[in-house]
Amino acid sequence: MDLLTVLLEVSLSVGLAGLGAGVAAIAAGLGIGKIGAAALESIARQPEATGDIRASMIVAAALVEGVALFAVIVCLLVVLG
Repeated sequence: MDLLTVLLEVSLSVGLAGLGAGVAAIAAGLGIGKIGAAALESIARQPEATGDIRASMIVAAALVEGVALFAVIVCLLVVLG
């Protein structure tokens, strides 16, 4: 392979890894936003269950954030590897 082909492949993988990390961050933000909106609606409908709803919301948001962090790390490994 010549040098130009190698450079194009490397820059393409870095660009796509960056795009993947951005998509993961945006998707996590949208997911956590939907979780928060649903939790607020649930609390408005049933105020006596606020503690249970809040706990479930925090667990769900943490899981979404964990998946997003995992996706960003995979993208970084593609860039570094």
